Amino acid sequence: MSDTNNKILIYTDGSALGNPGPGGYGIIIKTHDGKLKKTFSKGFKLTTNNRMELMAIIDALKKIKDKKLPVEIYSDAKYVVDAIKQGWINKWRANRFAKTKNPDLWLEFLKASDGIDYKIFWVKGHNNHAENEECDRLAVKAAKNNPENIDTGYQQSINGKGDTLF
Repeated sequence: MSDTNNKILIYTDGSALGNPGPGGYGIIIKTHDGKLKKTFSKGFKLTTNNRMELMAIIDALKKIKDKKLPVEIYSDAKYVVDAIKQGWINKWRANRFAKTKNPDLWLEFLKASDGIDYKIFWVKGHNNHAENEECDRLAVKAAKNNPENIDTGYQQSINGKGDTLF
């Protein structure tokens, strides 16, 4: 069993100005003992808040190199946390993501989380949770900073080409 002091803590938040509108996400990844901490953010020209919330978690999971360490994910996105904790994602996968919003990202989440021992927790947003507040500032700054990145999954969905993955 892994030493609990070696677990990885991930904090994320997403933002979209206008929803849809310019968006961004913020990530903090740190070790449980606090010895290591890294922050990341990325902005997109046009996207939604839910996509940014989910994309933040995916990007954070992709950054984990040692998949043997347990991971705790903290997010203020009920949509994402409930989909995972309540097993909605398994039903969506069984139905090949038919009539599921953001199927491209849910499929990417499944790939990114494969082999990682993770637990996900909901934190109340804008409630003085230090890491959540920092992630929010990173996400909003990324959204406001004239982002050039394209959320291709969102673009395809509004052009009528993103309804199905299969």
